[in-house]
Amino acid sequence: MSHAVVVGVDGSAQSAAAAEWAAYQAHRSGRVLRMIHAGGAEPALSAEPVDLVQSLPRPVLELHDHLAEVLPGLEISCEHVPGHPAYALVAAGDRDGLLVLGSRGLGGLAGLLVGSVAQRAAAHAACPVVLVRADTDGGGVESGVVVGVDSARPSAEVLAFALERATERGAKLRALESRNLPTGGYVTAAPVDPPEITEALAAEALVRLQDALAPWREKFPEVRVEAEVTGWPAGRALAEASRSASLVVMGRRTPRIRPAVPGLGAVAHTVLHHAHSPVAVVPHD
Repeated sequence: MSHAVVVGVDGSAQSAAAAEWAAYQAHRSGRVLRMIHAGGAEPALSAEPVDLVQSLPRPVLELHDHLAEVLPGLEISCEHVPGHPAYALVAAGDRDGLLVLGSRGLGGLAGLLVGSVAQRAAAHAACPVVLVRADTDGGGVESGVVVGVDSARPSAEVLAFALERATERGAKLRALESRNLPTGGYVTAAPVDPPEITEALAAEALVRLQDALAPWREKFPEVRVEAEVTGWPAGRALAEASRSASLVVMGRRTPRIRPAVPGLGAVAHTVLHHAHSPVAVVPHD
């Protein structure tokens, strides 16, 4: 079973936001917070004892002290792990079951959030990865959790993760499915107007989504689950829903035969680069 929430820290504002989010998550779930400063090589052997904690960058140590002060009951460890940051953090997250990272802008373009380390970790990790932007409120008033759902193939891993986070926060869960609903002119022999057909198809899709969510409502009766079908593309719909969410949860399919270069897919790419809230990427079969 998972024993820690792992967060990558490097002294940046983004990693500080991620560490604060991870700290509150660890506090809610009764887990240890494991702060990891990754990169570089192993420290050189020396006859003199080396204090590895004190050798960490000052901003990392100050962040550790700040979190220990605001959450005095939280157990926190802080360590340096050598190697490529993305792979070192993925290995640590896979061991403990949850990895939290800060989002970085790409090329200075407003609204683009994901840097190379975060994107690579989200694409490779076998555990859920949560990406947090620098202006996220780590412990404020919680709004709902949003999860992307495919009612034809609902993912147990994704729904369980989303419902567990909603339970911890005492928040509602908004299950959002994107469907290609017809728009514009099209031919039909039925004596109805096109808008009526669109509404009927949307209603049918909503019934299928409600059916897919029914067993999960029974497993998590304490969570209010709202189902919604949208005609927007999935990436755009989830990015827009993130404006009023404390967390957006989406899946990442892991094929049985892993490709040489794992990818996130177009939907995940859109959400990660344009979301307004933390985003969780949950791998599933």
